[in-house]
Amino acid sequence: MLQQTQTDRVVPKYLAWLEAYPEPAALAAAPLAEVLALWSGLGYNRRALALVRAASQLASTDRFPDDEEELLDLPGVGPYTARAILAFAFGRPVVLIETNIRSVFLHTFHPGEEGVHDSRLAPLVEATLDRKDPRTWYYALMDYGVDIKRREGNPNRRSAHYARQSPFADSKRRIRGGLLKALGERRGKSADELAAGLPFARERVEEALAELEAEGFVAESEGVYRLGD
Repeated sequence: MLQQTQTDRVVPKYLAWLEAYPEPAALAAAPLAEVLALWSGLGYNRRALALVRAASQLASTDRFPDDEEELLDLPGVGPYTARAILAFAFGRPVVLIETNIRSVFLHTFHPGEEGVHDSRLAPLVEATLDRKDPRTWYYALMDYGVDIKRREGNPNRRSAHYARQSPFADSKRRIRGGLLKALGERRGKSADELAAGLPFARERVEEALAELEAEGFVAESEGVYRLGD
């Protein structure tokens, strides 16, 4: 939920999410329209769908995986998420790099250097890691990274991984979000109806619909689109 979303916006969403879905089985059984309505405002709706699919996978077992390979088998979980779970949920001393942690190491060890790859930062993260309490150490690094950005600008612009976000006003994210909102009204709509209700070119709406269908967000039957199950 915190991916490119401010914490003060996430906290009430997070609490409401846990109240609605206190265990994987509850989320796995929830209608997609309900899940997306609760997720609304956080963006990147594919993360909500990945959570539903991961919950379906977890609901069939009586344990939460605590191994990186097992975690990577869950839908939507990549190396960063897997290691974040290991560090914050299980207190494992794994190497973890996210935007604020990256800022600290760029600022401290590579001042003024451009195009620094994470592969050069990882050994430094491992060498400085508090192996007895990685959770608190990473929290501290994240807070320090936020402070560096506030005082001196964003060191991540010098990272080889830095990519500036495109403006949201005419972005694919906004088109996808508009389509999901329109289909969340619980009745099917044709591509014509959807395109007429959104301020975007017809071709872009059709492209976004095709992506959403391929990802399992929507289903099409006889020219009518609905949210997937």
